[in-house]
This record gives sequence, structure tokens and C-alpha cells, in this order.
Amino acid sequence: MRIALKVDVDTLRGTQEGVPALVELLRRHDAGATFLFSLGPDHTGRALKRVFRPGFVAKVMRTSVGANYGLRTLMYGTLLPGPDIGRRAGDAMRAVDQAGFEAGVHTWDHVRWQDYVARRDAAWTRREMRLALDRFGEIFGRPARTHGAAGWQMNVHALAYEEELELDYCSDSRGHGPFLPAMGGRVFRCPQIPTTLPTLDELVGRGGVTEANVAARVLALSERPPEHGHVYTLHAELEGMRLLPAFEALLQGWRTRGFELTSVGAIRRGLDPAALPVHELRLDEFPGRPGRLALQGPLQSVSN
Repeated sequence: MRIALKVDVDTLRGTQEGVPALVELLRRHDAGATFLFSLGPDHTGRALKRVFRPGFVAKVMRTSVGANYGLRTLMYGTLLPGPDIGRRAGDAMRAVDQAGFEAGVHTWDHVRWQDYVARRDAAWTRREMRLALDRFGEIFGRPARTHGAAGWQMNVHALAYEEELELDYCSDSRGHGPFLPAMGGRVFRCPQIPTTLPTLDELVGRGGVTEANVAARVLALSERPPEHGHVYTLHAELEGMRLLPAFEALLQGWRTRGFELTSVGAIRRGLDPAALPVHELRLDEFPGRPGRLALQGPLQSVSN
């Protein structure tokens, strides 16, 4: 009975304020976690151009984006220049490592990756990933061993580069259990450990779920974990700030039910990659989140 906690860190404010709050809370509850960092410019304000995408305005209204991110962050990349997160908040990132948590790469420019990667070529994809990986090395003094794609947005070139880098594992997708991804007629050997539970911002405002009862909803969905345990993705800008009380209620509820709270890397250490099933990685719609995400698709038959 395990819950692996994956913390996506998207913004400068989330890194400077949400991350330290989460570190303190997780240590208080003796919980492990994997922190995935955005390492380049914070261009959060540019996400507002998604206003014409189906479902985007509804999600903004449901999840109080202004209250969660703050006006200044919502102007980065438009009315204000986008600050360099890695340059400004490297100390906060290193503090995560020093506290004993797993650290990895989320992205270089969160908005740019999320908006464009599905349509970009190998050169563009490698450049974005290389910028993030190089900055991670500068900050931590060692190579990153894991990657979790911003917004669960991926393409076949990113999978190929993850395999080339020989990363220990990646968590770029949504699904139900660890697998080897197949895309574009090729099977990739870097294990995917997908997020298996919905996020708080996907639940709040839908089906009677509020900030007051969302923890209870996630706890109910956690009751029957898959073989290798659940993976729950939280955000430094949400669970580390406005939704910190709801997240603490979640931690307490999981502990009461006997769950071990750990990192995604801990799940990887219990896997034999050669024995993992191969599943198609497909882009499709996901409840509560606009756009198409990288999803664990059908089981694939692989000949030797």
C-alpha cells in the first residue's frame, strides 16, 4: 500500500514559497516525494492565450487561478519579463535535495513545452530538454535521473531522447501502472511510471467537489491501489499554498489508512524493466483538464 508523491513545480513563486512549505509539511508527516522543477523562464502569463481552447475558461473559473498564482505571476512573459527560475531559486531547489527528497526535471519553459511540444520536431524537443538538463546539472552538481513532462504533454522525440539519456525512469503520462511506452511504431526502454490519481484542480468544482471535501474524494479513489502503488501529482502552486490544508488532510488520511508515502523513484527501484508490459502512449482528452494529455493506452503485443 504505497502512494508515491510527485510534486510538479511550475513557477518562480511556487519554487520560492510553495516548495519550502511542502518540504516542511512532508517532513512533519515522514513522507517521501519526488520534486520536478521548471528550470528556465517563468512565462506563466503567456498561458492566457489558451482562452479560446475548449475547457480552458471553465477550468480557470473552477480553480481560482488568480488566487492560486497571484497577479504578478500571471503577468510574467507579457506585461512583465519572465524571471529565470533556476537563477533566482536555485537555493530553494538545493534545499529539497538536502532534505533528502528526490529531485528531477519538469521542463525548461513550462508554457512553451505545454503549448508546443506535441507539434514540434526532434531538434526543438532536444533543445528544450537539453536546456533544462544542463541547468539541473549546474544547480545540483550532478545529472538528472528522471523527467516528468509539463502538462503531461509529450511527443515521440522526447521519448527517444529519454531513452538515449538512459534515465532511470520518467513520469510523463497518466495511466494505471508502470509500463514501457510505444509510439510511432517503436518501443522505448525508459520505464514510464504514470500518475494514477486525479489532481485536486481536476476535481474541485466538478460533481459537488469543493476545496473542503476534495481530500475525502481523493482518499476514496485511493482505496484500491494498483500492484505497484498509486502515483499522486501535486503542484507547488496549489498544494504548497492555497490548498495546503487540503493536502495535509490527504496526508493524514493516507497515513490513517496505512499507506506508505514515498517517492516515485522508490516505485522504480522495485521494478524489473525487462518484465514491464508495453503500452501505447497516446494523446487524448482527460476529465477535468483541457487539451489532450499523454495517456497509457492499450497493451501492445511485442515480438522478440
